[in-house]
Amino acid sequence: MSEYQYSTLPNGIRIVHKQVDSIVAHCGIIINTGSRDESEKEQGVAHFIEHVIFKGTKKRRAFHILSRLEDVGGELNAFTTKEETCIYASFMEQYYDRAIELISDIVFNSTFPEKEIEKEKDVVIDELNSYKDNPTEAIFDEFEEILYAGHPIGRNILGKKNNIKSFKRKALLEFIKNNYNTNEIVFCSVGKINFSKLLKIIEKHIAFVPENTRKTKRQPFNNYLPQTKSIKKNYYQTHCIIGNIAYNHQDNKKNSLLLLNNLLGGPGLNSKLSLAIREKYGFCYNIESLYTPYSDTGIFGIYLATDKDYIEKTIFLINKELEKLKNNKLSSLQLKKYKQQLIGQIAISNESNSYEMLTMGKSLLIYNQVDTLSEINKKIESITADQLFEVANEIFNTDNLSCLTYESK
Repeated sequence: MSEYQYSTLPNGIRIVHKQVDSIVAHCGIIINTGSRDESEKEQGVAHFIEHVIFKGTKKRRAFHILSRLEDVGGELNAFTTKEETCIYASFMEQYYDRAIELISDIVFNSTFPEKEIEKEKDVVIDELNSYKDNPTEAIFDEFEEILYAGHPIGRNILGKKNNIKSFKRKALLEFIKNNYNTNEIVFCSVGKINFSKLLKIIEKHIAFVPENTRKTKRQPFNNYLPQTKSIKKNYYQTHCIIGNIAYNHQDNKKNSLLLLNNLLGGPGLNSKLSLAIREKYGFCYNIESLYTPYSDTGIFGIYLATDKDYIEKTIFLINKELEKLKNNKLSSLQLKKYKQQLIGQIAISNESNSYEMLTMGKSLLIYNQVDTLSEINKKIESITADQLFEVANEIFNTDNLSCLTYESK
């Protein structure tokens, strides 16, 4: 029997659960809706809803929402991405009913009081300002705007001040009505509870939600043009991102790029970029690569922060490492080592039940299934040196790389 158990409610909401022997449980709702689903005038509304969804329901005020789980030591949280909105909780396993009822009330019964909306506008604008004060955050946002120029997926998740100031209750309710589709919602859970008992609780609190299926498709992205941009900033360090568009969730080359990204600039201190630039020359404290797949596209990037005197030398060394991967296939011993590293990192990540709960939910949302660690390992083990070589030459193609630099003054 699979370690993951599934069900689907009559309204289309999917459920995935993993039973574990732990006194702490985790559950949440993930909705296949994010900032890319906004119109231009709605920019920032998905994230804004994530804030004000906690400010009152048909039977609770904000204080009672925040206290419901906190009073028994639990935690309630939420986040918004380009393509998802998630509301989730961690709590002692005996409070499953309380947690599910609360999450359901927040997601499906929020009233969005006008007074709370006006108050929260200042909070979100303050959050936006704090991101602008953080070059590491700001440069990632601006880099995506460059890569996906003119497309909704390139817009900042937090939105713009003028948009945020203009939001009204009617617009929030309209966005939810159009985008919180039951066939695009997953309830995910990891905890010490029998699946049949969990289903009864879910059915009691979520089965009432009327079916609401997605009527429109997302606007696809297909007009990438590489760009190089340098901006003077009043920062102590020079910050830089070099990258390209990449494979979507469904692309067969996705796993090869995941492995390639990990060996190039993943979290390991022995990544190629870390060894070649940080350890050998001491040019920068922070250098990393990233790969984020979306439903119809993806983004690959290399980020670094360094002294302005070292930026040219650092970019030269980055290109040197990329050329090595484009011109030389990995040996069987190298390939085995990098596979073992990625497999180990994934296993350690999954040791966190809260992380696994969110991973399960997103996987069911995207692929309609959840792979076990054993199945994930088999996919990694099946990657060949030829596949990595092909991906390196596609993604690291110099003609297709974009670059954004925040030059320190």
